Amino acid sequence: MHGVTIRQEIIDRVMARRGRLHPFDSLDPARSALIVIDMQNTFCEPGAPAEVAASRGIVAPINKLAAALRPLGVPVMWVLHANNQSAGRSDWELFFNGFVANEVRARTIESLGAERQSVWKELEVDPADRIVLKNRYSAMIAGSSQLERILRSMGIDTLLIAGTKTNICCESTLRDAMMLDFRGVMVEDCCAALSDDEHRSALENVIQQFGDVMTSDEVVARMRAAT
Repeated sequence: MHGVTIRQEIIDRVMARRGRLHPFDSLDPARSALIVIDMQNTFCEPGAPAEVAASRGIVAPINKLAAALRPLGVPVMWVLHANNQSAGRSDWELFFNGFVANEVRARTIESLGAERQSVWKELEVDPADRIVLKNRYSAMIAGSSQLERILRSMGIDTLLIAGTKTNICCESTLRDAMMLDFRGVMVEDCCAALSDDEHRSALENVIQQFGDVMTSDEVVARMRAAT
């Protein structure tokens, strides 16, 4: 788990701009979902091609948060990244050819095959939880997954974002959710990046322009207060 949080100068800037740190007055369990992103072998397994070592440090906080939210009626959704191949081409050629080194491309593509994806073994998945596959950083961009359709069908308008990487898939999903009129909360102690600086940068981007940032304890307290 990262040992950094939002800098005071950013908090001061937010307070001067909108008069309060947290943009949402309350969190309603009936309209919220916990969205846990990319907590799977490709990112959590030691030595994996896209390993985020800090992701293993947020397993216990995610398990604790999910266990606290389920009795309040908050659904838990595990969003996993997957890319498919056909005729020797992946469904995200730009990424694999432009942003992945030659020596790890094949391993990365193989590790992300849809048939291989499952939630990281140390996370506690309830039978009532949902698993959603995405094929882009953001689970909310058009065509990347069915997450938006699922959320709207359930009457959910608030997303509690956890997982990895804080500054890539978590932030991308929260940003797009906000553009689609969903309220997003990044749960800072349940997100992990490759460095403290990248993690904090994402938190500061979100709190200024795209949503809220809270600890898991703050989220649970707000949810319980609403009930």
